[in-house]
Amino acid sequence: MSSEASMLEKFDEKIRKEIKIEPRDWMPDKYRKTLIRQISQHAHSEIVGMLPEGVWITRAPSMRRKVALLAKVQDEAGHGLYLYSAAETLGTTRGEMIDDLHTGKAKYSSIFNYPAITWADIGAIGWLVDGAAIMNQVMLCRTSYGPYARAMVRICKEESFHQRQGYEIMLTLAKGSEEQKAMAQDALNRWWWPSLMMFGPPDAESKHTAQSMAWKIKRKTNDELRQQFVNATVPQAKLIDLTIPDPDLVWNEERNSYDFGEIDWEEFWNVVKGNGPCNKERLEARQNAAKNGEWVRDAAIAFAEKQSQRKSNKEQVA
Repeated sequence: MSSEASMLEKFDEKIRKEIKIEPRDWMPDKYRKTLIRQISQHAHSEIVGMLPEGVWITRAPSMRRKVALLAKVQDEAGHGLYLYSAAETLGTTRGEMIDDLHTGKAKYSSIFNYPAITWADIGAIGWLVDGAAIMNQVMLCRTSYGPYARAMVRICKEESFHQRQGYEIMLTLAKGSEEQKAMAQDALNRWWWPSLMMFGPPDAESKHTAQSMAWKIKRKTNDELRQQFVNATVPQAKLIDLTIPDPDLVWNEERNSYDFGEIDWEEFWNVVKGNGPCNKERLEARQNAAKNGEWVRDAAIAFAEKQSQRKSNKEQVA
């Protein structure tokens, strides 16, 4: 047996035995590349996800809402940093990942290419978007790559706060005036279908799912997670007297799950390809942030080099 074949056998055995793969362990190149793609895309999504909510911090209706939203946006920045750090353990660099984002080579979640038009959208993002994220991210706490799994533990704890925060906003609006309830319903109408798209294409059209499942990077398929989200979210909407915008939604006793309407996958792929309502705006925001912050990075590098030179000079004198 060749050396590579032997290492592959040991790798497969670790996967079977639920032993975490760590940065210094041997791993197939495809496994490494798959993780870099997924983790960096996840990190990009956290950073870009700050944009639709950040503009509402100063416009939130009370000091309590401002502070809570500010805390949430700060959490998302932290999530991005955890994830970039996890991806760096695979041999890539943060600069490479960010360059891939800015050039359009790397993707982020399609959901963040939709605008937050009203305050109710902030509630819908927390309730639906973060709720969908939790469905996906809880299973990632058991993903086969150790640094990714450990990063997800804290991220999931904070995301659960974000989901409750969003749901509480929607509850407050739904119990308010007719105008406030209408605002909440409008936000639900606009964010429902994009939230279902967050889980990715149908299993039959997902080119990564089968291999990711075999490597235990993923624990559930896109369609399984989507169904789990629908089953959990529909009762929540009923509880606050809001209506899911799907005339085909019905409880299926035989499956013990909700049947729901057909997703507009043409819209999904159109957004993924860069033609969504805010694709250009989101990418330009990140590109401008990198450009405007270049002097800060240059100053930090210059300071680090100066400190290193001072240390070197002292050692030579000694």
